[in-house]
Amino acid sequence: MNGKIFIIEDEASIIQLIQHNLEKEGFIVSSSVNGNDGLKELKKFQPNLLLLDWMLPDFSGIEVCKNIRKDISLKNLPIIMLTAKGEEEDKIKGLDSGVDDYLTKPFSFNELLARIKAVLRRADPKVVSDKIEFDDLKLDRIEKRVFRDNKEIQLGPTEFRLLEFFLTNPKRVYSRDQILESVWPNNINVESRTIDVHIRRLRQSINLKDKKELIRTVRSSGYSLV
Repeated sequence: MNGKIFIIEDEASIIQLIQHNLEKEGFIVSSSVNGNDGLKELKKFQPNLLLLDWMLPDFSGIEVCKNIRKDISLKNLPIIMLTAKGEEEDKIKGLDSGVDDYLTKPFSFNELLARIKAVLRRADPKVVSDKIEFDDLKLDRIEKRVFRDNKEIQLGPTEFRLLEFFLTNPKRVYSRDQILESVWPNNINVESRTIDVHIRRLRQSINLKDKKELIRTVRSSGYSLV
């Protein structure tokens, strides 16, 4: 998992192509075909980056971007504008509206991926880093290994994904539904108690004697890595 990316684009074929390739790279991807629905879904999905088309059926990507920058919960969201407009004046207009980067259609997926990683590195390096650290925990995405206090910990694949999710979003409280959407994005049959079971297994694995507990249960809210 390299983070979560949301796409607002009215051409289904472009969404399908980008989503397929990003998921192969380990990203969790969701999308919308218009600005109004996209703004609503953004708040639920809480992505690490937005790919935003300039020309949308209801209102422009520029208007979407301006709305996002006015929203306290979304104002720091990295945005890459996708557009057929290639004139310098249009690029300046897009950048002035608050986008972080600008990609003119048609583009190759490799160029898009490079832009995404560059923007994410500037905004939140741990989202695309091969190694993540928090307190005395270390996770290696490439080798699929976890260490606490330099002692290797064996985790199952689900517990590894859970820990990776918590490590890329430390200190923030996530509900079971948000964890489900991020760690089990394609499994609609997972129940809340299943999430609780995997959280318990993860706790048992990473809790070492004389070490503080890192995963906190927040009553009526969810879980957090603290």
